[in-house]
Amino acid sequence: MYRDTLSLLGSVLPVVSFLGRLPTAMCQLGSLLLVAETSGSLAVAGLAGGALAAGQTVAGPLVGRLADRHGQRGVVLAASLANAVAVTALVLAALDRAPTAWLMALGVLAGATVPQVGPLARTRSVALARRSGADDRVVGAVLSFEGTLDEVSFVLGPAFVGLAAALAHPAAALLAAALLLLVCGSAFALHPTARATAPETTASTRKSAAERTRLPASAYALRGTMVLQGAMFGASQAGITALTERLGAPAQAGLVYAAMGVMSAAVGLSMAAVPARVGLTTRWRAATAGLVVLSVPLLAVGSLGALYAVVIVLGAAYAPHLITVFGLTERTVPAGRLAESMAFLTSGIVGGQALALALSGRLAEGHGAPAAFAVAVGAAVACAVLSWTVRIRMPEPATPQDADLRPAGAERSG
Repeated sequence: MYRDTLSLLGSVLPVVSFLGRLPTAMCQLGSLLLVAETSGSLAVAGLAGGALAAGQTVAGPLVGRLADRHGQRGVVLAASLANAVAVTALVLAALDRAPTAWLMALGVLAGATVPQVGPLARTRSVALARRSGADDRVVGAVLSFEGTLDEVSFVLGPAFVGLAAALAHPAAALLAAALLLLVCGSAFALHPTARATAPETTASTRKSAAERTRLPASAYALRGTMVLQGAMFGASQAGITALTERLGAPAQAGLVYAAMGVMSAAVGLSMAAVPARVGLTTRWRAATAGLVVLSVPLLAVGSLGALYAVVIVLGAAYAPHLITVFGLTERTVPAGRLAESMAFLTSGIVGGQALALALSGRLAEGHGAPAAFAVAVGAAVACAVLSWTVRIRMPEPATPQDADLRPAGAERSG
């Protein structure tokens, strides 16, 4: 199945889209480490990092909406250039020990200009699959592949930052991220497959604006479950950090979190093998049940070995939930708002993670790691409640008979 996916996307698009995602995964931790080192204050670093997350959460869907309305090429190119400049400005301001207000303003700007390569790559890949006449199983494989790229980027990104900070300086990591985004974000924007998501303007395909843009009620529930998924990430991160510090091994926190990400990515790749007869709604409910069952043991973890075991097993439930929610969104929202909706899901994860990290971090300081882990369990339960109470209607997808917009040399799949 992944052979069909790679034939559909070509060899260049997955590479530039993956490298274009890495800076997003690098900038959050990189900004925290940089500002903490230059200002000498974790509080100031938290404000700058929080401002960056807030900018991305609020502006991400707006970038997606612009891409829906005007096409990805110009929007991603402009955002890539603006984000590279904003990140560089943040680095220079931190090195110059600028006032906190300036650091926060530049953090917001750096977050707001993130070009959303991940959500837009997912939208573009799905469009290529649909326009080639691929069936739902191939589309599912595409979403699994894109989800795995996201997972791997969010494991490798912080690892690169930590390595650069150890060998040189956190500023080196952020400057490398700015350069990488400038090159690979622009390459993603200019890739010929950007035409696959160009807005439809011909008279034969034009519909009323209301018909094209009306969102089903379930779309908002799917966005809510992604905020809760982000809350699980943030609370787990706070709990892992608190527990490893109590055990006298704070350096293990990043390794534990990375191990969870590796497991999630591996399971994400295997999602393409799930039989087509298992519907998306059933998968969503099963995934949220897994989140609840596998997160509860976090409350009883007391040793480093147990932490590794529980967190790695929990990672097996993350990718199925994420990939299924993206799949449900692709099947239920209008094509004219798909990029915006995908960006909303990603921004929801970022926002939920930032809020939960702030809340559960305080709880962990006062009541220990179990209090932070309790927030993760509560978010998992809320995800399960949503999956079992929200009714999702999935129309039969239309298969446009458009000209093939796949990369040159790609073979037809399906």
